[in-house]
Amino acid sequence: MYILGINAYHGDSSACLVKNGRLIAALEEERVRRIKHWAGFPSEAIKFCLEHAGINIGDVDHIAVGRDPKAHLWQRALFVLKNRPSPVFLWDRLKNQARVRSFDDEIRRTFNLKEGALKARIHHVEHHQAHFASGFFVSPFDKAAILSVDGLGDFVSTMFGVGEGNTIKIFEETFFPHSLGFFYTALTQYLGFWKYGDEYKVMGLSAFGKPEFLNTMRDIVKTKNDGSFELNLNYFIHQKGEVSMTWDGGEPVISKMFSKKLEEILGPAREKDKPLEKHHEDIAASIQARYEEVFFYLLGKLAQKTGSENLCLVGGCAQNSLANGKIYANSSFENVYIPPAGHDAGIAIGAAFHVWNQILGNERKFVMSSPFWGPEYDEEYIKSKIVNLKNDRELRVERLEKSDLIQKTARLIADGNIVGWFQGRTEWGPRALGNRSILANPCRKDMKEILNLKIKKREPFRPFAPSVLEEVVGEYFQETHPVPFMEKVYMIKPEKRDVIPAITHADGTGRLQTVSKESNPLYYKLIKAFGDITGVPIVLNTSFNENEPIVNRPEEAVDCFLRTKMDVLVLGNYIILRNTK
Repeated sequence: MYILGINAYHGDSSACLVKNGRLIAALEEERVRRIKHWAGFPSEAIKFCLEHAGINIGDVDHIAVGRDPKAHLWQRALFVLKNRPSPVFLWDRLKNQARVRSFDDEIRRTFNLKEGALKARIHHVEHHQAHFASGFFVSPFDKAAILSVDGLGDFVSTMFGVGEGNTIKIFEETFFPHSLGFFYTALTQYLGFWKYGDEYKVMGLSAFGKPEFLNTMRDIVKTKNDGSFELNLNYFIHQKGEVSMTWDGGEPVISKMFSKKLEEILGPAREKDKPLEKHHEDIAASIQARYEEVFFYLLGKLAQKTGSENLCLVGGCAQNSLANGKIYANSSFENVYIPPAGHDAGIAIGAAFHVWNQILGNERKFVMSSPFWGPEYDEEYIKSKIVNLKNDRELRVERLEKSDLIQKTARLIADGNIVGWFQGRTEWGPRALGNRSILANPCRKDMKEILNLKIKKREPFRPFAPSVLEEVVGEYFQETHPVPFMEKVYMIKPEKRDVIPAITHADGTGRLQTVSKESNPLYYKLIKAFGDITGVPIVLNTSFNENEPIVNRPEEAVDCFLRTKMDVLVLGNYIILRNTK
């Protein structure tokens, strides 16, 4: 049985394919379209999944869509009657829901099918239920508490529940307009970061400030005695229907969400590209601090309600790695599973497994312990994309066996070279985890500045991440729980911060990825070889891109290598070096 899972007409559009209860392929549409957070119908991701399996759309038994236009109709109607939002608000949402309802028409157009030719049964899965399934049904737990915290999906921002076996139960929801995600997004805009998904910049900036405005943030988002929260809507305008959202293809766009009252208490909003001052750093620290207070308040309620020691965390806010790294210290949960795509891309997988487990009642038989579900390219394909490089006098192309490739690459990194590393299948989720990565020496104090100057061309306050061998995490970090998908930030031990300065953030933390022999044998061997040379079994790992989605195909890797000042490119068994080095 084949189930096609889809996240469509929302940010981070994506598709996956589940065969007999096991995931076999998954891809975000942005990797093909080359536009970050691409929103719309993920036709190219769908085509990849089908091609990978060697099937066509007629072989698919079920199509699971992570949106349900019929969900929470009573709450929607009550909100409209009570608040009378602008006609623009209503029209935007009616258009988006109409696209979701006409989903089968889009499938037919994509694959040139006649009316009635689609065999698959289409299921519309409520947004947060899809999030739930994307965490619990692929987790290693037989029973776990589940929390989904997001901006908004199907009129819900937060959902509490519990999973056991092949069933998930929901016991509470927080409805629009109250949303922790919207709190963070509105304040992100206030700080001058306007692109969809820019919240991670506020997380990075927060390390430089102090939460001097925490009491103000407590007035903006309030906790309630029943264990929930609410926004002080005086500081927002989304509830008035004055916020437009674009989901119909290309990069998502969300218009201004905060009111004039926010500027009255915090001062004028920072204009885009204007200098960042201490005032902004302190506001960023205050935003993050208040988010964490509310987040741990919700976790406390969830733990009390379920009595579980296991937690599955999902939703867009599950990408807040700063808060995630503090869960063990600030809650009673002992085991935490966050999938590699906890954000909206993961809805595709969640919708598919919701159908397999919850609707069809099948037993669970899959655990997502790997993030590598995208395309891979054989040696002949790679060779065809680098043949012209052999004629470039400024480049040197070599083919090496894997053992020699590992040793040479490790030595190049140790010597201070910046290496583009392209191997195997593309990662699923927003992090480069050792298959589409740029690697460098974390022991060099100047490496952060070199990377930003040569390649990334991004804000200097943003940190770089360490990939560390799983068995030595406790030697360098104060927490020892594995972090396979780079989803948590841990405090680096004080005595180790000068050893790995390039990946030590201003507050002494690092957003780490733990690498095991089982999860990625080749990457593990590379890090180990680097450790044998330097005494430090850690490499600096950043996504293989330059202000674009992570590279997907070899030709994109070559293009990124040539237009930046990267020193070395490793594509499969081929290594390309600049003769000027």
